[in-house]
Amino acid sequence: MMQHYEMSDLGLLYHFLGMGVLQTDKHIFLHQKKYALKVIEKFGLKDCKSVVTPLVASERLCKEDGSEATNESEYRQIVGSLLYLTATRPDIMFASSLLARFMHNPTRKHMGTAKRVLRYIQGTLDYGIEFRTGKSATLIGYCDSDWAGSEDDRRSTSSYAFTLGSGMFSWASIKQNTVALSTAEAEYVSAAEATSQAKWLRFVLEDFGEEQVEGTPILCDNTSAIAMAKNPIFHQKTRHISRKFHFIREAIQAKEIELIYCKTEDHIADILTKASKDRFVYLRDLLGVKSAKGLEGSVDV
Repeated sequence: MMQHYEMSDLGLLYHFLGMGVLQTDKHIFLHQKKYALKVIEKFGLKDCKSVVTPLVASERLCKEDGSEATNESEYRQIVGSLLYLTATRPDIMFASSLLARFMHNPTRKHMGTAKRVLRYIQGTLDYGIEFRTGKSATLIGYCDSDWAGSEDDRRSTSSYAFTLGSGMFSWASIKQNTVALSTAEAEYVSAAEATSQAKWLRFVLEDFGEEQVEGTPILCDNTSAIAMAKNPIFHQKTRHISRKFHFIREAIQAKEIELIYCKTEDHIADILTKASKDRFVYLRDLLGVKSAKGLEGSVDV
């Protein structure tokens, strides 16, 4: 990078904004073990029993669950800490964004769920994101939607994730739909959000000298949503969807993106829209979240 930008060589980077950085000849590993330990200790869960998944797959959260109110200040601090941890732990992205919906008047059940996520972190302290050398800087996107997943207002949760070489960037957000959408339409909205992010990432990568010559593949597990994006005849039947989402077709025509079908079983973004049990570890590995102990050469964090 010194060939492209004016900078000083201060040696290898080890810490940055609460993140640990491990560098070898073959990879760069980002983690937040030290920060996670402080958070766990701060909220009285030091040496607690760990759990395998952040959330219970069969459990649904809602604003009024019949349990008593809890300490709102403490709850907000836990959720804020979890959101910061998602910088290197996208595997807790869905859990953190779900808990963030109940910042006002949280209940004891919400608090218990938040502390369960901390117990999951306790068992995966040395996990982080690995970036391998020698990988081509090809941008690939994944989009998914949990149709009407909110128990309170039946809104859908959309998410998208992007890989660049071997690195992963991911986000999950609640989408406020003003009209009732079908499953395919919810997936279409998710694909449109991913398209918007892909266009921005392509612009940033071009500035860094990594121009994406080919259209960015965005993988979707809903064939109807793909048909809506590619065939203009469907647009007359979906006029009730805000027109801002229909720019996805323009991006396809401009060869900026390419919407491709992906089986649900192998869809990375599925871990960002719903709690899972049987496939969680498998999807977490596809997401790029790994243990430092499993890296080649094995390193300590």
